[in-house]
Amino acid sequence: MLTNLVPYPRIHFPLVTYAPIISAEKAYHEQLTVSEITNACFEPGSQMVKCDPRNGKYMACCLLFRGDVVPKDINSAISVIKTKRNIQFVDWCPTGFKVGINYQPPTVVPNGDIAKLQRAVCMLSNTTAIQEAWARLDHKFDLMYVGEGMEEGEFSEAREDMAALEKDYEEVGVDSFDPNDDEY
Repeated sequence: MLTNLVPYPRIHFPLVTYAPIISAEKAYHEQLTVSEITNACFEPGSQMVKCDPRNGKYMACCLLFRGDVVPKDINSAISVIKTKRNIQFVDWCPTGFKVGINYQPPTVVPNGDIAKLQRAVCMLSNTTAIQEAWARLDHKFDLMYVGEGMEEGEFSEAREDMAALEKDYEEVGVDSFDPNDDEY
């Protein structure tokens, strides 16, 4: 799974998504379909990091289903995602999805806030959209640098590394694959 999600050593920060997230008090009797929970993984509200995946391109997706699911429904949901083309993938990487299934129902904390459901999915993906999170972190870093008055060398080196990481994610999303390029 690691080799599929991480195309380059520095591009190794997965975006974690979980669906559905439904509160115990708002739980309804209608169960969401495999297609609905799969589509929810590509919505900003299901993510564990605040960024908009519609502003970036995916390099890889790993969907880990739990509960009452069948492979046919999963394949159908993925097929719809690929054909709709709402979700963009980088052109230099095959639009592959890795899938795992655990037929045990999702577990919840007893008397907790999350509803007990028949099925759920956790997605690990590598997307260029996560650079939005790095940009926010860089901005906060710059404010801290000005406010804290710490050693300039330490801050400068760390800031340069963060800027390079942000640039790496930006470059990965650019559609420029040259099959004759021997450099890796």
